[in-house]
Amino acid sequence: MFRNIGGSSVLCALAILAGAFLVRQNHSKKPPAKESAVSEGANLYKRNCAVCHGNDGTGGAPPRSSRFTAPAPDLTTLAKRHGGKFPADYVDEVLRSGVKMPDHGPSEMPVWGTIFKATTKSDEAEVNKRIAVLTAYLRSLQTE
Repeated sequence: MFRNIGGSSVLCALAILAGAFLVRQNHSKKPPAKESAVSEGANLYKRNCAVCHGNDGTGGAPPRSSRFTAPAPDLTTLAKRHGGKFPADYVDEVLRSGVKMPDHGPSEMPVWGTIFKATTKSDEAEVNKRIAVLTAYLRSLQTE
């Protein structure tokens, strides 16, 4: 059956098959970047945000202490509350600097940018990554 195939042709065919196998293996083991960011963001959210905003992001839980005056907002309606477009820049700013409430005293939400900076030994790239994956996760929670 393979009598007319030269040795180099067989090696080329095997190399192509091996390459295709490796590409398939890499694709099956590593999810696309967007899915990975959402998954990482989900883990960060569960560790840092769910206690106030709920596991599903809908908020409404009673304040955890008397220091907090209102339930945490529903994060699944951010896009709806911003004209149908997810406010990525706003979310980034809130995560980095907290909620600006000059007439109402200090923000009740922790300033995650500062906390992430402290927990990563001021590694700005890691802070940016954490904020980006949290933002990606919050975008994935949006209701229509």
